[in-house]
Amino acid sequence: MANMLALNTVYNHYLTSYSRGTVSKYDAHKKSELRNVYNSMVRLNKEAPLYLLDTSKESHAFAIGVKEGARELHHVIASLGGLDEKELLSKKAAFSSNENIISAQYVGAASADTEIPSYEVEVRSLASPQVNLGSFLPADSLEIPLDTYSFDVNIHNTNYEFQYKITEGDTNKSVQEKLARLISNAGIGIDAEVETDGDLSALRLTSVATGVPIGREDLFTISDTHSSKASGSVDYFGIGQITRPAANAEVLINGQSRSISSNHFVLEKTYELTLNGISPMEGQTATVSVKDDTESLGENINKLVNGYNSFIDFAFRNKGRRTKNADLLKEMRGIASVYKDGLNYMGLSIQDNGSIALNTDTYTRSLEDGDAKHTINMMRDFADSLFRKAGQISLNPMQYIDNTMVAYKNPAKKHFVTPYITSPYSGMMFNSYC
Repeated sequence: MANMLALNTVYNHYLTSYSRGTVSKYDAHKKSELRNVYNSMVRLNKEAPLYLLDTSKESHAFAIGVKEGARELHHVIASLGGLDEKELLSKKAAFSSNENIISAQYVGAASADTEIPSYEVEVRSLASPQVNLGSFLPADSLEIPLDTYSFDVNIHNTNYEFQYKITEGDTNKSVQEKLARLISNAGIGIDAEVETDGDLSALRLTSVATGVPIGREDLFTISDTHSSKASGSVDYFGIGQITRPAANAEVLINGQSRSISSNHFVLEKTYELTLNGISPMEGQTATVSVKDDTESLGENINKLVNGYNSFIDFAFRNKGRRTKNADLLKEMRGIASVYKDGLNYMGLSIQDNGSIALNTDTYTRSLEDGDAKHTINMMRDFADSLFRKAGQISLNPMQYIDNTMVAYKNPAKKHFVTPYITSPYSGMMFNSYC
């Protein structure tokens, strides 16, 4: 149990301190892809010299940041069709005629020979979360006995028990603030905050999820009927009653009514839609469609440049005595310099720090140039080089922290595979925990 708690602490520390992105569909892999990663690690470990690695917190943070940055860049290029070299930068780009109502992203195939449908969307109501607003009580007083209390929260058919103490000197507001921190920091899908109205305060609980759950009337319930400690605090603070039930979004898509539990959903495996507001007038719709090839290409290139610059910015900002950010920047600049002429033709110039600056006028003219096919092919090659480099960095981020070489392996002898080189990356996260 102690090891599991330590593992949980490490995992949460990693997510909250270092992880810079959300889970993407590109984090899922086929068995063949995982096998390729494993084989790459085997080759890397087999021939690698023996190093002594710097174990400072600065090095840990940089190595994890490099891996996360490479992962993000890998995902950006993958989303532009990078998993297939022939389709790279051919990803269609979606648009919405009214971003105030709805925004759209194309998530279909990287390219399609068939015509991609468009949709007229009218938003009549947005999906909303469940809200439990507690009783407004005098902020500076307290009329519940001092004791250790507990209550149960049921969410997604899972029970969570919360325990807390009310001690001498506590007030209604201080206890409400304690509960707000306790519930919000638990990460169970409920946000809690204290609302004030003059000299009164109340605890507001709001579900992260929206929409009416299937087979239920609520997204979460709170009760202390079967609590292990003292009961009565749920009724006292009034947090057990639903103030505003969750509701589905109501939309018309090409005239057909739909009830959707979330304001963010995928339509017909083609568009990822986000509902931003309600249509101002009945019958007023927003058109969701794809941009033409030139506009789509321009957006893809813009996303590529932004992803590249984001990674360069991280490396440039994280200078340190124990890191090799200069080596990382040199390698990335080296890739960009190979394609310097083509980038300049498109209005993309390499800056001193390795980032890429955009000249809008030159960039627009290059996209409108009918003889720019060779330049587009160059951009695909550039993107493919970055894609491969991001994979290499992600495989072994430890090469960018300080190390002292101890010995080369004897090339005349057969070497067994060792996990040394890449294992410190995972092992260092457990340092001082286990």
